Amino acid sequence: MPQIIPIKELKNTAEISDMCHKSEEPIYVTKNGYGDMVIMSMENYENTMNRIAMYHDIEISEQQIRKGQVRDARISLQETRGKYGL
Repeated sequence: MPQIIPIKELKNTAEISDMCHKSEEPIYVTKNGYGDMVIMSMENYENTMNRIAMYHDIEISEQQIRKGQVRDARISLQETRGKYGL
């Protein structure tokens, strides 16, 4: 379940930082009862950005397959593993 906090609680920076590091989900911040911001730990942010980049690469690959622009699978897997540290 997502954590939701009012913006006035951002004054407790150490507590909010702990919440961000303990949660794998972003924390939603409200202002006047409405969604205003989302905060998360740097580690979770970087993981999310890496996942988005990977999905983007997969989408490009699928487009290339549809166009018949294919390569040897062993070479492509080796490059992908190197790129994402797999």
